[in-house]
Amino acid sequence: MSPKELLYIEDVLAHAKFMKQKCSKAASEVTDTNLQQLINNVANKNQKIFDDVYSLVVGHANGGA
Repeated sequence: MSPKELLYIEDVLAHAKFMKQKCSKAASEVTDTNLQQLINNVANKNQKIFDDVYSLVVGHANGGA
């Protein structure tokens, strides 16, 4: 993996983590349950993105993919 590709992956992971944190905080601050659920869904999707990309990187580092 090139240094530029690694920087891109680090950016993706950082962005997904940041968005998950912001959404979780926002969900805890709203009172409307429908809006809270929507925000939590976005937080969960960002967590999944983080987990999936991380798994790919770890798999690649361990000789997979």
